[in-house]
Amino acid sequence: MRTDIFENSKNVFLDAVNSKDFIKLERVSIIYQSFKESLKKPIKMIMLYGKPGAGKSMLLSKLYNDIKESQKIYLYKTPILDESEFFKTIAQDLYDMKYNNELNFTQFMKVVENSEQKEVTIPIIMLDEAQLYSTALMEKIRLLSDTRKVKFVIALHKTEKEDLIAKEHFQTRIWENIRLDNASASELQLYIQKKLMLANNLDTATMFTQKAVNLIYKFTDGNYRETNKLIFTIFEIYTYYASNDPSRINSKEISKKIIEMSAIHTGLLNA
Repeated sequence: MRTDIFENSKNVFLDAVNSKDFIKLERVSIIYQSFKESLKKPIKMIMLYGKPGAGKSMLLSKLYNDIKESQKIYLYKTPILDESEFFKTIAQDLYDMKYNNELNFTQFMKVVENSEQKEVTIPIIMLDEAQLYSTALMEKIRLLSDTRKVKFVIALHKTEKEDLIAKEHFQTRIWENIRLDNASASELQLYIQKKLMLANNLDTATMFTQKAVNLIYKFTDGNYRETNKLIFTIFEIYTYYASNDPSRINSKEISKKIIEMSAIHTGLLNA
């Protein structure tokens, strides 16, 4: 195979969140549809959780881009940790009100309570990486959701901080609880092959036999982020050999040795 084929395949697995790269696996598609339907319900808050790399950011980005033309929705990919900046951003987005000075929670609540709800549907704010927000700010977000003038989607890692979300006084506000898990070995093969085929890399897609993917799964446990990092490195090694020593690579199946070399390089396997 030519060097550029491996180079193009490597770039498919760059560590980036782009809704155009959303892969429609059956289980993920079901969760996506359930998530989309949840946004239409008269609920205050939705929690989306899962391990880092399980696909939360991709799911948020996909949903945001699919409905932003028909629904007032905002996606905060990076947490706004300063409270005043957080409320100023929401005021700007929801009410087109710009504040140059500080805006505290009490002041912002007055803005919310005095606002007229012009839209038929309640505006939605999606907060990614929500485990980074302080306990105090999370409590204020809960109080904001109680006004029923804004709906929050809270996406966070499944960690000990989930206990904060599980408190009884917060559970009454979460009417939907959506969990994302890592892929199974068979799902991982479909994920890898579909990503490559969508980018017209059919030759390299066929190299990922179930045997090869089973080994990849052993190292990544089906985590999408870890899988992307591992396969990016695999194709980096293939690109090097294709340029310098083509006889060392098998173009029919991903080499077990190269998978293990990549796992060592990415820290998934101790040498």
